[in-house]
Amino acid sequence: MPPEAVEPSVSSSPPARGAKGELRALLRLAIPLCIAQAGQSLMGVTDTFIVGRAGTSALAAVGLSHALFFAVSSFGMGLMMGVDPLVSQAIGAGHPRRARDVLWQGVWLSAFVGVVLWAVLITVPAGLPWVGVAEEQIVQVRAFLHFRAPSLPLMLIFLTVRAYLQAIGTPRPLVVSAVLANIINVMLVPLFVFGGESLPEWAGPLTHVPAMGAAGAALSTLLCTALEVLIVARAVQAIPVPGTPSRRPVKADQLRAFRVGLPIGLHIAAEVGVFALAGVLSAKLGPESVGAHQIAISFASLTFTMALGIGNAGSVRVGWAVGAHDTPQARRSGLMAFALGAGVMSLGGLVFALFPQGLAKLAGAPPEVLPLLLPLLMVSAIFQVFDGVQGVGAGVLRGAGQTRFTFVANIVGHYAVGLPLTLLLGFHLGMGVLGIWWGLCAGLIAVAAAVLWRFWRVSAGTLRPLEG
Repeated sequence: MPPEAVEPSVSSSPPARGAKGELRALLRLAIPLCIAQAGQSLMGVTDTFIVGRAGTSALAAVGLSHALFFAVSSFGMGLMMGVDPLVSQAIGAGHPRRARDVLWQGVWLSAFVGVVLWAVLITVPAGLPWVGVAEEQIVQVRAFLHFRAPSLPLMLIFLTVRAYLQAIGTPRPLVVSAVLANIINVMLVPLFVFGGESLPEWAGPLTHVPAMGAAGAALSTLLCTALEVLIVARAVQAIPVPGTPSRRPVKADQLRAFRVGLPIGLHIAAEVGVFALAGVLSAKLGPESVGAHQIAISFASLTFTMALGIGNAGSVRVGWAVGAHDTPQARRSGLMAFALGAGVMSLGGLVFALFPQGLAKLAGAPPEVLPLLLPLLMVSAIFQVFDGVQGVGAGVLRGAGQTRFTFVANIVGHYAVGLPLTLLLGFHLGMGVLGIWWGLCAGLIAVAAAVLWRFWRVSAGTLRPLEG
């Protein structure tokens, strides 16, 4: 098997020694990963924008449903990111078959974890009355999660395969799957949300599709996630590796991936959890507040995909270098990823600051939501660069195998700094949803400072591979 079939980016180019060379190498991987990551987030943004035209109540239901879904699924998402450093370091060490073995164990683990979290998610709406959510919203949330929960195992399998494809330097299938899924999603969401009654007669059976409201967006996401899994699975099948990788479950390998991924899962659960809690607290302030929160978080999430894409690319390049026992190259790759992430997110913040009215119009924000939304977009403009640094930092530390510190940093930053300020400003000082967002901003600044310091410190020494 020609080595470039499995690890094209590793075998076809030497390590980037200069800043320009490192930037070019990072961009070759980061650009398609950013596109793929943005595609994943764009489906949620599409849901928000289209459902928002169904009214404030439906928009609030989608916002709360998304918050609950990611609060539960985030642990599984992070857990499967434990595959990232294991695969990238195996590739860096020149062991492509070992990388494929890790993939299969990750698929088995993601399927099991996904089913467990599916069962957990469908019970969550039962607790919403305890936090003061209106019964009308609870009914819509329950209907939404009925279709969204089954996508959990599929989503985790997709994330596992994504980790493998990006680690071997083959991100193109991720871009293809994201583009196709978004094209189909933008057609299915309005059909399922509003029904097919308004379609012309030539649409045939589609005219009989019932209006499902917010739940229709969840059904569309389920179908598109299944499509993405099929596309990336076919892509993996087309990539040869030497020998015959083992597809049977191997408990020891799954436990290794679990141990690496557990701190990542806890870190992401902590981060997503505080934003989910912010969504629930916004719901207590009324549908206008949670609607403004959901639109603003949708825009912030869309720009954050750039940081995630750069962080994933940085994770791969750092992992390659660590696997090859080249700590100086790992340091160069990580610091370049930090710089690129901060720069790109600064541009996103500039867009938020200069065009808040245009963004609100693009989102189709109801008139009653607009006065609350515009200040949130300005806060988001301020925290963009810090969000980028902490997102990239999680990626490069993951590539280095330094996963525990990121969890601790998120706990301290979000729950010892951010959450107390959220409660103080939002409720005790009466700033409402704007105060909630200033608290979130403070937490992100604390986490960003911590992860940047950690990578600077550990990369000054010797970084050792997780295996061997």
